Amino acid sequence: MTAALRLLDERGAEAVSIRGIAAELGVAPNALYTYFPDKAAVLRTLVDRLIGEHDAEVLADVGRPWRERVHELALGLRTRLLAHPGAAALLLGAPMDGPQALLLGERLFALLAEAGLDDDVAIHAGYVLIVYILGAIALEAAELDPARPAPPEAERIAARRAGFAALPADRYPRTAAGADTIAAYIGTGQFRWGLDRVLDGLIRPGPAGR
Repeated sequence: MTAALRLLDERGAEAVSIRGIAAELGVAPNALYTYFPDKAAVLRTLVDRLIGEHDAEVLADVGRPWRERVHELALGLRTRLLAHPGAAALLLGAPMDGPQALLLGERLFALLAEAGLDDDVAIHAGYVLIVYILGAIALEAAELDPARPAPPEAERIAARRAGFAALPADRYPRTAAGADTIAAYIGTGQFRWGLDRVLDGLIRPGPAGR
């Protein structure tokens, strides 16, 4: 998967193929079919590797507040995936059903049950939480060049702010007034803010979080 990840970083998701990986490794494509029957299998394995780069076991550390654990996991995934901007297309186009993704889900379901949700509600809530985390990361990565490392966050926010400054305020008055906040949509602060709002909605007072 190291060769596949290198292709992803250098040329984007479209370059990640059996032939592309074989060329990187200097072998015939047939040598890889024993391990990966097709490109879809490569992408699924690569997505699982990217998910698994961050230790999902943090969610099982019952000695720490559950929200703190969710934040650490979410921010760790964000940091890792934004280091590979081309991963955004993979997250949106490949199923998350590998062993690392399944482990992440299992740990998340257990944590949400620990936070007070019954088992069925915890499974629904886990999906909502993953959709927010990975969706926010994918939208942020979509503004990046998939074949180049992401610029510093402050630099990216400043560039977005300059773009909003060019909008006619008479036509978009609320956007102009909120330009500083909107420019920072891709920032860590907005990511954490949204994560907390999602958690507030999922773990609210009432029987079993309903």
